[in-house]
Amino acid sequence: MRFAATVVLWLAATLALAVAIPASWAQRNLVDEDGYAALARRAAGDRALQSAMATELTTRAIALIAAPGGGRYPVDGSEVHDVASAFTAGPAFPPMFAEANRAAHRYLFSADGSDEWAIDLAPMLKDASMQRILADHNVKVPATLTVPLTASVPRSLRQGQLSRLATWGPWVSYGAAGLSGLFALLTLAAARRRGKAMTSLGVSALLVGAAGWAGIEAGGRYLNDALNRTTGNVRQIADVMVAHAEAGLRQWLDLTLLAGAALVGLGVLVAILGGLTKKA
Repeated sequence: MRFAATVVLWLAATLALAVAIPASWAQRNLVDEDGYAALARRAAGDRALQSAMATELTTRAIALIAAPGGGRYPVDGSEVHDVASAFTAGPAFPPMFAEANRAAHRYLFSADGSDEWAIDLAPMLKDASMQRILADHNVKVPATLTVPLTASVPRSLRQGQLSRLATWGPWVSYGAAGLSGLFALLTLAAARRRGKAMTSLGVSALLVGAAGWAGIEAGGRYLNDALNRTTGNVRQIADVMVAHAEAGLRQWLDLTLLAGAALVGLGVLVAILGGLTKKA
């Protein structure tokens, strides 16, 4: 009876941990607006993202310059691109990129978000470095200059569609983490041999970490299908954002694997010491 109870508690701890790790990571980096903005800010340091954004800003700036003359006056695109590249590589770009992504986040996670899933490039074009070249062509940047993130928004990503995650995400992540710890303690309390119980909990962490890595690989195809709705520079930017998000999740999974290995080692040590104590 005691063995069966220990097994059930171990399974419960394993399942709770399997929910807690991805849910906690997602809550901190995707669901929480500040966390997502921080992710965007880190991604803004990537040269590939900077290059894509420089190209997008160049396209928008040239369009603004050419608009008054109906495209009759030549524009030195290389000069505009050089200025845009210098801006995206500078210290002012990461916080602006993070702020632009807040609006895209609110569209999905807040019923009171913007009316379009897009990012506003107007603040970037109003930066002093960009303003110098635009002022040379007597161009005034509009109050907003939105760039849609997808050609068509799927039903699963309509405005406010993920607002429930924003409401229930913290409960799920904290609840799963709490239950995982509780069931782990109960497993140790119910087990006859603490060393073996600790080793089994380490195995749980190893299983969860390995399953998480496998889940990332398996989900790559579905994520790629979703990214195919984006085009051009937005697709390149999205690829970098996803890569940084995956790298962050993999770090969490690596820490889970390390913790599991440490628990297994500690459990073996406790079992050996326990055996020596009994012999003595």
